[in-house]
Amino acid sequence: MRQTLRNKLYSFATVLTVAILFISCGDNYQRVGEEAVKPIFPSGVAQNLKLTYTETREEMSTQDQDSSKVIAILTSPVYENFDNQYFKFQTFPEGLQVDFFDDKDQKSVITADYGIVYSQTNLIDLQGNVVIETHDGKKLETPQLFYDRSNGWIFTEEAFTYTNPEDNTVMDGEGMDFNRDFSYFKAHKTYGLMTIQEKELDD
Repeated sequence: MRQTLRNKLYSFATVLTVAILFISCGDNYQRVGEEAVKPIFPSGVAQNLKLTYTETREEMSTQDQDSSKVIAILTSPVYENFDNQYFKFQTFPEGLQVDFFDDKDQKSVITADYGIVYSQTNLIDLQGNVVIETHDGKKLETPQLFYDRSNGWIFTEEAFTYTNPEDNTVMDGEGMDFNRDFSYFKAHKTYGLMTIQEKELDD
């Protein structure tokens, strides 16, 4: 009887010792690079996406009827929704194109290789071969561009090339901010202005 009790106590002590050893042996390995990044997965994925953004001309009550106006059309091969994250966002990993329409229904186009929309801050981050072409032929090229939807303001801190066909000029610089219809813009740093207008030859 005493031998059995002693064996049980010995077994219990052995199990307890092993458990303490396992608990004390923490994982001290510091993960770096790709190992350190926790994988996240989208709550939804769409292919060949086409979104049309509209607005009504005036605020309507529940009884009013009015036609809506198209203000933008977004198309993209792939759309990923990460609204399941604490800081919500959506991505366009294979690029996107946005057609903007002003009050006169004149179209301007933005294209980029990659896009991310931060839902909570109303900020759009466009990356890779970002090109804006306005309805009147103005063109801005830059590797990255941000669009603040709340304030209708567009800006970049990267190098850019701005082409203006109205005076046949090309401007290179670094850092620029402007409003959506290009009626106001400010370059932070310019590398010079090159006029490419050709003079007319006399007969």
